[in-house]
Order: sequence, then structure tokens, then C-alpha cells
Amino acid sequence: MADPKASPLHRVVVLALDGLIPFELGIPQRIFGKARDADGRPLYEVVTCSVRPPGPVDTDADFAVLVAHGPETLATADTVVVPASYELGPVHEEGVLTPELAAALAHIRPGTRLVSICTGGYVLAAAGYLDGRPATTHWYHAEHFQGLFPKIRVDADVLFVDDGDVLTSAGVASGIDLCLHLVRRDHGAAVANEVARRTVVPPHRDGGQAQYIRRPVPEPQVATTTAARAWALGRLHEPIQLRDMAEQEAMSVRTFTRRFREEVGVSPGQWLTQQRVEHARHLLESSDLSIDQVARDAGFGTAQSMRQHLQAALGVTPTAYRRTFRTGSGTSPAGLA
Repeated sequence: MADPKASPLHRVVVLALDGLIPFELGIPQRIFGKARDADGRPLYEVVTCSVRPPGPVDTDADFAVLVAHGPETLATADTVVVPASYELGPVHEEGVLTPELAAALAHIRPGTRLVSICTGGYVLAAAGYLDGRPATTHWYHAEHFQGLFPKIRVDADVLFVDDGDVLTSAGVASGIDLCLHLVRRDHGAAVANEVARRTVVPPHRDGGQAQYIRRPVPEPQVATTTAARAWALGRLHEPIQLRDMAEQEAMSVRTFTRRFREEVGVSPGQWLTQQRVEHARHLLESSDLSIDQVARDAGFGTAQSMRQHLQAALGVTPTAYRRTFRTGSGTSPAGLA
């Protein structure tokens, strides 16, 4: 077996806990494990470990998984992912780590990026990694999570929270959203989009958890806002008013706004800004257009307006984003710094 410390790749170590959900355990391998550079070379190495010496780990299904690495593997990680478990015991009930789990987490080096999927956030919270930070978890557990860990700023409406070196996601499939987000953050949209295509999932899902919380099923004849969204996506470069979108569905502005938020999880204005940011990112990565032209094509009007929106959404300027994620050759066009 190769020396795990010898790998030059970004190493993702997944912590398999008893009672784990097999689907969630497989997400990091499926997303990070499929990420390739332009020459087809892997960008990550994904390794699974447990809190005990190598051996079987129980799942919430009728089978166990055989894990080949023990807790010392956490010391080799660049990123640690903690999927959900249904057997967290005192972690979930009292907000404290078991001695076995505490000993395992002690192997993690300072500066390692930490990621949780669903209730895996309880582990990060009990270890103190989330104190004073924003975080999320499955909407069903959000109230309990906040009560158990009052120092955390819990946001139950989002699919994931990126707080730099610590990231948390909502339930189950949102772990895919978060892992794709990390691939995009690390290597750009082209790489993440290719992983998403191979996985047959959208590279970015709109809205938050609000759209998944149990509500009465609407009557079949009730219209949706799908057509309005498709209409808007085809003309992001144009000024788009809320009343224009509402007219596409023959609704009043008030009814359309309420229906849109119910379906998508955010307001029409927030959604429109998100789509323009995504389009600007794509153009910055894949085209030679000037910063001013990207701003116009994405519907921001001016480079200054786009700069403000990218700073708010991504924490970087358009020029810095292009410099980091440019997929083409040559130098970036002059533009707004």
C-alpha cells in the first residue's frame, strides 16, 4: 500500500462513523474523485477512515462497510468531510464528543479544511469548530441544533454555508451541492460543470431548504413560475422588471412573488442576481471579453456594479476571479481591478 503522506494531490479524508448513511458516504468520492484537469489528470485523492483501526463500520442499512484506514489518516488530510450518522449518541443528545471521537479529531492538523454533510455538522459543532460561525444542517434538525449549540449562527434556509475553512451543508443531496461548490472554488466552473454532467446533477441548484420543507401539495391546476425563469434566463443582458416576469405567468406581482419564493426559496430579485453572477463567472472563465463587456452581457450594466455583486457573492473582484479560474490561454483583458 502506498504511503498516504506521499500523495501530491489534494487529499480528502472522509470520516465514516457508525450509523452512517451510505449515500452520503459516497458523495465525496463521486464528486472529488471524478474531478480532472484539462489533461484528464485527477485533482483530488479521496480516502475513507474510521475512528477505530481498519475494519467494518455499521451503516443505517442492512450492511456494513469495510474501512481500510484508521483515525491517524486524518493527519494527512487537506480537507476532512464528516457525513451524517444516525448513531451520534452524546454528540447529538448532549453536544459533547465521545472519547473515541475526540481522540480521532485530535489528529486533524491546524488549517485543514472541514466539511460536514447533514447532521455531520453536530460533530464539528461538538468539537468547537463552529463556535461563532454561520452554519447549517438538515431543516428537520435545525431548531435542535441551534438549541444545543447556541454559539453557532444557524441558517436553516440554505443548502450550504461556506465560511472559508469550515463548510456545512443541509440534508443528504445538499452534500452534492457543497462538494461541487468546493470543486468550483478550487478549480473553476469548467471542472465542476464536467463533474456535474458526469454525475447527472445540476452544477448549481437554485434556492434553499425552504422548498423542501413539508407543505400541503398544491392543486394540479395551480401554475408555477418555471416559464418566467426560462424567459428571464434568455435575456439576462436586458433590464428585467418584476412585473415583466409576473406577466409571463399571467399573475399579479404579489402572487408571483409569493409563488416564486415558495418554489425557489428566494425572492425573484435575489434569484435574478444569482443567475447574473453565475453567467458573469462563466464569461470570465471561458471568454476573452473585456470586464466591461462581461458586465453588460451579464446584465449588470457597468463594471462597477458587477464588481460590487461579485465581491458580495464571492469575495473577489472580476479581475481576480478571472486570474484564478481562467481556462483559456493568454493574458486577461484589462478591466476593473
